[in-house]
Amino acid sequence: GFWDPLGLSSDGDLAVFKRRREVELKHGRISMFAAMGYITPEYFKFPGELSPKLGLKFADIPNGLAAISKVPGQGWAQIVAFLGTYELFINKPVGDEPGNYGKGNLGLGFLGPVKDPEARKRKLSAELANGRLAMMA
Repeated sequence: GFWDPLGLSSDGDLAVFKRRREVELKHGRISMFAAMGYITPEYFKFPGELSPKLGLKFADIPNGLAAISKVPGQGWAQIVAFLGTYELFINKPVGDEPGNYGKGNLGLGFLGPVKDPEARKRKLSAELANGRLAMMA
């Protein structure tokens, strides 16, 4: 649904609203991944070494915010470079719908798009609500 308690879209500018919705969806998706990244290491860690040169194993990385200082700077540089490349060159908007990058169901291209309009509307509403919740977490 539409919720605007601060009246940010009261001017009726559709382009500004679509840009804000796209940013909200993107931040929500990032926040959902971050929430999973915070929870998952409690139950699973990759085997092997994170940095063979430093002798640092994935199992040596603590959970939560303590991990930030343990991951080497070159590791963070690789993460930023990968995400920047994806954002600038791969993830391009499709059509006029905010947040639609043509990746289909669950953002996985091989699953194809959600064909049923009602199911699509329900899933997009759930994504928006879950993204908002993750941004608050």
